[in-house]
Amino acid sequence: MNVPHEQSAGLIAIPAVRHAFFGRQGGLSTGIFAGLNVSDTGGDDPIIVADNRKMVAATLGFAPPQLALLKQVHSNKVLTLTGPHTGPRVEADAMVTARPGVALGILTADCTPILFADPEANIIGAAHAGWRGAIDGIIGNTIAAMVALGANPARIIAAIGPTVTAPNYEVGPKFMADFLVLYPGGKDYFTTPPGGREHFNLPAFVADQIAASGVTKIDRVGLCTYGNPERYFSHRYATHHGTTTGRQIAVIALT
Repeated sequence: MNVPHEQSAGLIAIPAVRHAFFGRQGGLSTGIFAGLNVSDTGGDDPIIVADNRKMVAATLGFAPPQLALLKQVHSNKVLTLTGPHTGPRVEADAMVTARPGVALGILTADCTPILFADPEANIIGAAHAGWRGAIDGIIGNTIAAMVALGANPARIIAAIGPTVTAPNYEVGPKFMADFLVLYPGGKDYFTTPPGGREHFNLPAFVADQIAASGVTKIDRVGLCTYGNPERYFSHRYATHHGTTTGRQIAVIALT
């Protein structure tokens, strides 16, 4: 079984790593969730969501129980997995592991999914980075958790997946002011179109946070989620059209 997905050139070159950034294409969900919705918290049929997750796992050659998911809460908390995750989902926004056969899954619908791998140490990570998680340190914490397992930032390859981009991420003056209180040097992440309001460049901020942790190999994968609603789920696009939507998934695993 194989459903549409996108991949990082850097990560695909690592023999021991399987990964994919899935969008909304493929899958069994219908209506406002049409496609490969993997979220069971938004109102979609949970049986169909489970089948979509099976398709995701099968595309990468894994069984559904091997897919680890989190209760993502826009935090800076990282979970280190030493084996398959069982029981209730943990509140966290990133995972790392050195264990083969554990597929790390991150759900997004505008926030930035990031997949990491140290090809020499065979250590991987996956993170969910919205602006708040990024400014609070989720990216640095993820890399630090990989380092604690034996990774070296100089060897890590990071891949930034489909996310909302600046032209479609209007935030306004209050957001900008609040952001600059927390991150005084961040004015360059904002642009204001003529006659418009402030826009925020989330993927640029994410990339700079990755680089600040010592990672130099950074790939960009996919397009703007908001600007391509037929290809990706976008919470912001759905909200602007008075509806809701599903979530796509980014996955990485060691074989």
